[in-house]
Amino acid sequence: MTKQITAPMAGTMWKVLVQEGERFAAGQSLAILESMKMEIPIESEVDGTVDKIMAPEGTVVDEGSVVLTWF
Repeated sequence: MTKQITAPMAGTMWKVLVQEGERFAAGQSLAILESMKMEIPIESEVDGTVDKIMAPEGTVVDEGSVVLTWF
């Protein structure tokens, strides 16, 4: 079953720190969102594997937009 990680606020995806198929650990930064001239890390709460990156670097996202899916 695929799960989702969403943007905590509106902004621009500044940097994606993982690739599709990459394993990640709880607490790991997966991406950095730029909003209001601040860099906001998007971190994982659990271990998993990246399925698909839905918001590549440069993408403008709204709060709650899916950034990536994982399993």
